[in-house]
Amino acid sequence: MIDAIPESRLKKVLAAGVFTVTAEAVPPLSGDVSPLIGETSRLKGFADAVNVTDGAGACVQMAASAFLVREGIEPVLQLTCRDRNRLALQADLVGAWALGVRNILCLRGDNPTAGDQPNSRPIFDLDTQALLATATRMREEGKLPGPSSRDIDEAPRYFIGAADMPVDPESGWKPETLSRKIGACADFVQTQFCFDIGIMERYADCLRDEGITERLSVLIGLGPIPSAESARWMRDNLSGAKIPDALVDRLEGADDPRVEGRRICIELMQQMREIDGISGDHLMAPRQREEILGIIKDSGVLSGRDTSLG
Repeated sequence: MIDAIPESRLKKVLAAGVFTVTAEAVPPLSGDVSPLIGETSRLKGFADAVNVTDGAGACVQMAASAFLVREGIEPVLQLTCRDRNRLALQADLVGAWALGVRNILCLRGDNPTAGDQPNSRPIFDLDTQALLATATRMREEGKLPGPSSRDIDEAPRYFIGAADMPVDPESGWKPETLSRKIGACADFVQTQFCFDIGIMERYADCLRDEGITERLSVLIGLGPIPSAESARWMRDNLSGAKIPDALVDRLEGADDPRVEGRRICIELMQQMREIDGISGDHLMAPRQREEILGIIKDSGVLSGRDTSLG
């Protein structure tokens, strides 16, 4: 029964003010969910929630969040504006809530030309701000947007997230993007990769000065980088990714770059835990997802938690 499914654990952990870790899972193109369940089940008790991507890279994947709920794994359902008009997005928001999903991440979505079916027609009926506002109205007012304002019998009370890109703030910089997302009632953001601790410190200082971190939880994107070649590709091809030259050089000179990439990720997690205003990390590891559990364990960032948080 739906009444037996609790509200967002991710919300509870962030509200407690402890360092939080989320991870990412990419569903397969398969009618068999067991590999995904096997992968994500190992993260129970370590990752506070697991993002389920929504056609990442504009490629077809299984819709899988409900399967994670069934296994006791808390998902963050990613919803892109690329593939659905507003009617379909609202229907998915209602349906996913009924299936036990409690967290969403509102995204624009990669352009179809980047994916495996480049002739697909993008929708973009709503932009990200409008999707955030839609989910918020459904949660706060129990109504659909638009002229009808139809009542929703059981309103989906999601913990609502958005994506963002950390910046190295120049003098006078204002976090206008995050302010707009707060205005649309986003509760948390997960960011693009940032492997530069200096940028993180300066970025967090600005967010605190502007009062952003009192109103929005910020989870910084990290992950193990397997080689200097991968680091260069990420920096050149992932918009907004921050990867300093010193990190690339460190991977280049390592006897085992995969081990070194893992070590770098752990070090950065430990350092970011000490930055006031950073709520946690979001771990992404394409082709290295088996590393995530060990990284969380070895980082020690979850040590000292109140056991009631799980």
